[in-house]
Formats: sequence, C-alpha cells, structure tokens
Amino acid sequence: MLTKVYAAAIQGINATLVTIEVNALRGIQFFLVGLPDNAVKESYHRIHSALQHNGLKFPSKKIIVNMAPADIRKEGSAYDLPIAIGILASDGIINSGNLDKYIIMGELGLDGGLMPVKGILPIAIKAKELGYHGIILPQQNAAEAAVVEGLSIYAADNIKQVISFLNGEGELAACNINLEQEFYSRQSSFEFDFSDVRGQESVKRAFEVAAAGGHNLIMIGPPGSGKSMMAKRLPSILPPLTLQESLETTKIHSVSGQLPDGAALITQRPFRSPHHTISSVALCGGGTNPRPGEISLAHNGVLFLDELPEFSRDVLEVMRQPLEDRKICVARANYKIEYPAGVMFVASMNPCPCGYYNHPTKACVCTPGQVQRYLNRISGPLLDRIDLQIEIVPVPFEKISDAHEGESSAVIRERVIAARKIQEERYKGEEGVYCNAQMSPKLIKKFAAIDTQSLAMLKMAMERFNLSARAYDRILKVARTIADLEASENIKSHHIAEAIGYRNLDRENWGA
Repeated sequence: MLTKVYAAAIQGINATLVTIEVNALRGIQFFLVGLPDNAVKESYHRIHSALQHNGLKFPSKKIIVNMAPADIRKEGSAYDLPIAIGILASDGIINSGNLDKYIIMGELGLDGGLMPVKGILPIAIKAKELGYHGIILPQQNAAEAAVVEGLSIYAADNIKQVISFLNGEGELAACNINLEQEFYSRQSSFEFDFSDVRGQESVKRAFEVAAAGGHNLIMIGPPGSGKSMMAKRLPSILPPLTLQESLETTKIHSVSGQLPDGAALITQRPFRSPHHTISSVALCGGGTNPRPGEISLAHNGVLFLDELPEFSRDVLEVMRQPLEDRKICVARANYKIEYPAGVMFVASMNPCPCGYYNHPTKACVCTPGQVQRYLNRISGPLLDRIDLQIEIVPVPFEKISDAHEGESSAVIRERVIAARKIQEERYKGEEGVYCNAQMSPKLIKKFAAIDTQSLAMLKMAMERFNLSARAYDRILKVARTIADLEASENIKSHHIAEAIGYRNLDRENWGA
C-alpha cells in the first residue's frame, strides 16, 4: 500500500516541502532513498525500537521510503516521526485519510518519546503558506510554532498519542499563545542598564548617537576603561523589535537550534559577542551541514567583537561585504545559501600591545612602530565601514565612588526611538533604507546638505587633522543623526563639530 506523509526540509532560513512516500510490498527489506544523510538513515533503528516499546510491530514487509524531491539533501533526525507514521499507514495500522492535512515533524527516542527539532518556525510558516490545516510536532516546539496565526498546532509527547489522534481515538490539544503577552510585554526587560555606568558621559552620548542612526562604532582605550560593560548595555537603548523583525530573527535562531527552551519568539534585539578565536565559517555561516553564522545570529541586533586586532585577518575581512549589503551569500561546491546580516557592528580594542598608549597615568612601553603595526591589523576597508571612532579613558576614582546613578537606558531609549521615527518618515519612499547609517551618497546629498558655515568648519577640520576622504561621508551621516536627536530639520555647525569629534582614528597623527 502506497502512503504519503508530508514534512519539510530547511534551506537557509526557509523551509521546503518534503513528501515522504512509503510503499509496503511483499518481502522483508527496508530501503530509504531521496538523498538522506546518515542521521536520517539511522531513523530505522529508532523507529523499530519506538514501535516495539509501545506494543507495535515493525511490518515484516519490503518497505521502500522515498523522500521527494530527491535532489534536496535531507538532514537530521526530524524525519523520524513522519517516516514512522508513513510506515504504519502503509501497513494499515493508521488511517491514511487525514495525512494530507498535516505536516509532521519530530525526533523519536527509543521509547517512542518525541524530542524537539530545529527550524520549526520556518516549517510552520511554510505549512500556512501551502494551506495545510495544521502541524504535528513535539511538545517542546509547540510555543515556537504557535506564533503563526491561522495554523493549528498539535503537540505530542510520544508516538502513541500521534497514532491515536490520526485514528480518531484520542485528541491532541491545539496549542495557542497570547501574542500580546508573549511579545510586547517582554520588550523592556533588560539585564543591563546604562544607569549602572559611572562617568563616561561622552562615551554614553556616542552610544546614543550610534543607536539613533544605526551606526557602526569602535571603542579604543586601555584595559578596564569600561568598553565591554557599555557594549553589553547597547541593546537596552535600541528601538524595540517590530513583530516582523522578531519573526525573522526567531527563524534564524530556530534553524540554528539556539532558541531558548519553551520560547516562542525572540523579543529583544540579539547581542552576539564571539571569542576572537572564531573561524570565518563560524562567523559568516556555512559548514558541512549549513548553519547561520554569528553575523546572521546578530541580525536586527548587535555584533560585538571585543579586542578586534586579536581576530584573524581572514575572519575580519569576510565581514566587509555583509556590513555593506546587510546579507551574506555562502556558496560552496554543493550548495548556495543566503542569510540575512543586518547588524549594528560594535568593536573594541586596546590602543597598543601593552594597552596603555595615551593613558593619563600609566606609561606606554611600546615603540611608535609597535603601536602602528598593532593598529594596522585593522584594514582600511573595514575601518571605512565604521562611522564612530571613540577613544575612552579610565574613569577617575571620584566618579566610580559616586553614589548618584547615571541616566537610565529607558530615558535614552525614548530619545533614540523619537529620532528613528523621524528617519522612518524621511526614508519612506527609499527601499531598503531605514536609518541614517544606510544612506547612499545620493541620499547624503539630498538629506544631509549643510550650510556655508558648516562646510567651512568641516573643510578646516579635515585640513587641520588631515582626515581621510572616507571620513567626509561618515561625518555627514553622523551629523544628520545628531540633528535628528534634536529634532532639527537642518544640520547645524555644532552638529558637524560633534560628528568630527567621533573620527579619532582617522587623524593622521593618532598613534604616531
């Protein structure tokens, strides 16, 4: 008897329908075809044990399982449940009349228990697009799939419950969530807050400007000056995720298997801080079994690289294109996948190998040549994609011991959100542009025009500090953001002056 069961395969961060055809013929053999990997091939043993443990017998027939389309590689253990259901239906143990209503996914334990699988959210979205009535999956994945409206979610703890449900002998409770409670109510609960930061008012201001315009930022300063501390607090002042952004971010984390247990959605902007020993594949994605990298996991959030010069040069260079295009294309001999990579890039570094160049109280033991070689580990093209360059000095004891709390993240966030709303309105007709950091030269000319006085100031600064040509557009972008924070329609001279102050590393004599 030929039976069809429907499942899905993950390609990139999207799902593709997989039809599992099972035919039971005379004989005693088992064939699994359709480009399965080793984990899929091993499903025979898990299914055999699960059925035996639940009082069912694996059919003593020639079983042929075809996973179509055959040119897409099937990976992982998520096909255990649909293959088992197809085998039982082909043997007449399960009523096959309702199988075309559902997409079925789940890993089987040897006792028949269902274990969670990766990528359920994109699979549920695909099921809704294709018009399926519902999806049958493990209990642990139910909340994740339930965010897709208009699709019935049936969660089970073991295969016996699924068999009873398909035969009409039992019920699987449909899973529903309160999207208002799950998403909107959790957007303002942060572990870190800028009120904990003592002093460093100028650096906090730079973070506010960066958050308001979506600008990339690099901090340079000695150890213990608070670089990592402030970077961890950046998500608390960024605008809240929209529901669309949340779904897109959740899909990436779901495919990677990094969605927290029981979580339905990513409700806060992600903050990723990989170690400097990371490989280029781990950063950009790919691998034997393709998975999103750290750049994609930080999509719609912050990618923080601490001690930037310690990263491999090859690793840093792969970031150049994703930072510009906001997506990354991973091409290998047997596949080509595109992952989103719309990140706010934040980095920190010491000014020299010993860490104390320009320190107010400690002497640097490095030679000028050592300082310059250390800075040259960061290539010009990568530095060209960073709008704000901030020099940080240690906080004096009087500030550290001050009991007075600084400005809270909530207060700063209100100003950032107001500035972002101005930008959303400004770029309404511009496709793919949502904030000032994404302005092209054409848009800079249109929206960041400056008066004669400001132009003279910018010219004088570029000549005095010998700023590079690449600093010109960056200064105008940042000045536009500073003006938006003040709700000013035009860029004024003091906006230009502040933006010039954020280009420390472009000065010719820095590190000389």
